[in-house]
Amino acid sequence: MEYVVHEKNVRKEKDWVKEVREGGSLRNVELRDDGVHGWASPPAGLFMVRGANYFQKKVKVPCSEMLLEPLGVDWLRSNAKLDHVLAHPENRVMQVLQKLSEEARKTSFILAINLQVSSKKHHSAVFYFMTDEPIVEGSLLHRFIHGNDAFWNSRFKLVNRIVKGPWIVKAAAGNHTACLLGRALTCRYINGPNYLEIDVDISSSTVANAILHLALGYVTTVSVDMAFLIEAQTDDELPEKLLGSVRIAQIEMEAASYLENHNENCSISAHEQPGSQFGLYWRKLSKTLSRIGSHGSKNGRVDVEEAEEK
Repeated sequence: MEYVVHEKNVRKEKDWVKEVREGGSLRNVELRDDGVHGWASPPAGLFMVRGANYFQKKVKVPCSEMLLEPLGVDWLRSNAKLDHVLAHPENRVMQVLQKLSEEARKTSFILAINLQVSSKKHHSAVFYFMTDEPIVEGSLLHRFIHGNDAFWNSRFKLVNRIVKGPWIVKAAAGNHTACLLGRALTCRYINGPNYLEIDVDISSSTVANAILHLALGYVTTVSVDMAFLIEAQTDDELPEKLLGSVRIAQIEMEAASYLENHNENCSISAHEQPGSQFGLYWRKLSKTLSRIGSHGSKNGRVDVEEAEEK
């Protein structure tokens, strides 16, 4: 009898992942170029990362591993900018997690990346990743989870890949473009008992905000892959591994779920000023777009030099 009860509990603990993955305003769709209004998780190998000999040969290789599993995506709108969404009483992920046993909650870790899009209407695209495996103490992932402002801002990287979309979006956003988000935008990091949330304020960069709103104008025809990773800066941290990846496929703005903003009193770390490196990147991008406007682009796309040291 005890064995049967244990088996039921195990199935229940695993079912919460499926429940979260299939819920939300963006549905989990198949990984294909014509997927519509949904999200999927592209394989690690689609993204080029620093290889084992990067600091000697500057060679990037297809990534071979993800540290966390994709858990789900929320496409939200609110009356004000949504900060610390995991603390919101109506956050569906935490609602499901709280139903688990204490033991299951202790072994489950969630990374939430909240991309905040502010204008007349406030939107957030929240990406959830998870693991229920023990995180090795002293590992790069463990150090990242328990980091500080300086560490987070110097390591938290995004690599994007435009899968489908008009040439102007590809030119503006770049393809396979890498960026240290903590140096480019205002990022706020919130450490919870079993989670880390990173709130990324797109509006903190005028140019990034403008390019995002350009993309939103074509949003129903754009599919983009985004991979998040911890930048490796020493030989023993190579090769780089992804935290996780998400494909956003041709979403509909009006389909966002409404979530009332709530007041909170919590200590949030922030990095306020975009770095000079990112400013140089966008100046190069502006010149590229100027040339496109004057002369057009070959094959309908322009590859943008990535914003990191060569």
